[in-house]
Amino acid sequence: MTDVKIRTALLSVSDKKNLLELAATLAELGVDLLSTGGTKKMISEAGYSVSEVSEYTEFPEMMDGRVKTLHPLVHGGLLGRRGVDADVMVEHGIREIDLLVVNLYPFESTIAGDPTDLAAAIENIDIGGPAMLRSGAKNFQSVAVVTDEADYAEVISELRDTRGSLSLDTRYRLAVKAFEMVARYDAAISNYLSSMSPGQDSPDEYPDSFSWQLRRAQTMRYGENPHQSAAFYTEMVPPPGSVATARQHQGKEMSYNNVADTDAALQCVQAFSEPACVIVKHANPCGVAVATSIDVAYDQAFSTDPTSAFGGVIAFNRVVGAALASEIVERQFSEVIVAPGFEVEALSAFAKKKNVRVLEVSKPLAGLEPSAGLEPSAGLEPSAGLEPSAGIEPSAGLDYKRVIGGLLVQQADTELLRAADMRVVSDREPTPAEQVDLIFAWTVAKYVKSNAIVYAKGGMTIGVGAGQMARVMSAKIAGIKAEEAGLEVKGSVMASDAFFPFRDSIDAAAGAGITAVIQPGGSMRDQEVIDAVNEAGMTMILTGMRHFRH
Repeated sequence: MTDVKIRTALLSVSDKKNLLELAATLAELGVDLLSTGGTKKMISEAGYSVSEVSEYTEFPEMMDGRVKTLHPLVHGGLLGRRGVDADVMVEHGIREIDLLVVNLYPFESTIAGDPTDLAAAIENIDIGGPAMLRSGAKNFQSVAVVTDEADYAEVISELRDTRGSLSLDTRYRLAVKAFEMVARYDAAISNYLSSMSPGQDSPDEYPDSFSWQLRRAQTMRYGENPHQSAAFYTEMVPPPGSVATARQHQGKEMSYNNVADTDAALQCVQAFSEPACVIVKHANPCGVAVATSIDVAYDQAFSTDPTSAFGGVIAFNRVVGAALASEIVERQFSEVIVAPGFEVEALSAFAKKKNVRVLEVSKPLAGLEPSAGLEPSAGLEPSAGLEPSAGIEPSAGLDYKRVIGGLLVQQADTELLRAADMRVVSDREPTPAEQVDLIFAWTVAKYVKSNAIVYAKGGMTIGVGAGQMARVMSAKIAGIKAEEAGLEVKGSVMASDAFFPFRDSIDAAAGAGITAVIQPGGSMRDQEVIDAVNEAGMTMILTGMRHFRH
């Protein structure tokens, strides 16, 4: 079955906005209208013929409207399979209901107005509405279910174009939306009731159970690392000023790390009332400044750490002008520029760098929760040589990172190190002892926050540098930690979770006495890094796999 001719429609809505236009269209097309209570009164007073549901069921509304549509004639008309249940429907006098238009009692607005009024909240829990929606949506092959006033115009247009029919694609889309709405409604009820009890003065800050509904906004090319698939979900009504509501003027599609870093930058820059600039790299601010203008703030923020600013996210809390845009384009490479607005000339300046993502947010955030990711751990058991053992195979699962207005979801990073992917690219081959230490250091680096550098020797860590905005600083910190612990760096190996963009980290490691390096490779300057390794008489293995862990 594809198109369904709409002959009978049941309309019963709490929010009656724009309903009459839909009712008028149905009446013009000769559709029989059924309705309840206030909805029937409104349609009837507008001059359209409409029958009361209680007249059809021959069962009156009762208990102050608590019972009115919970009847076999209603649910049979919605659930009846056309061509399958025809005989039983005729036997019991059940009419086919082809279109259901329902929205629910305003539970969420009720508890928002007075969250302490448990009795009012209970009275605004809709029972008949969700039951009808589930019945009609389940039978989308034969029934169209409309739950959102925003869909009226499209439904009206299709009904007029087809002289009274709705397509399977439309019915399926509306059915999915109905189930989503019922799930969200039930979640709101569950969250509220699990935070309250009779006689309680106010809801608990943290309910006993918590349900949350999100909508997929983007399927990404990959997640935190290229071997992880990912998607970005947003709240049904994301807060303005968040990355979830940002308008993209130009540039490549946002990546997983772009979204996470932009969220961090927005939260920081919008904490300031003065003109401000925040530059974020690897989820950490590497330069922040407030000044008399964002032009001055940018110059000062950049000067804090020019090395880390390369490839970062730049956020402003004021409109960006042409002069500032031109300065950014000339001075540095950036992944994302985000601000409350851009002058036309500024957008023209950024257009010279077509891959740079330029995002506009509507207004500053106010009192929103900070981002907090959930990081399910996954173990990895390497062998003593270059060939990793099967070890404990990590269970597959999803990894979640919270951003304001949404959620980043990706496959957990459970990839094992594969000998077939590793290449010795230096003039010197690693010794057996270096091989063992390199595998050990690489395994540890996977679980260190990026940028991650691990020095290791003899099956133990000698120094760990974590979470720095520039990789060379992580390398220096690893050396400082080793020195403070009284450990000898000379003769150790070094692992890096991602490639070296420049040779500086290798030069620093060589100066500290590192003899061997393991890293993913893939930089435009790989050969420069390899040359540095060879000049120092070191050895290096490329794994071909990155392990960012922000």
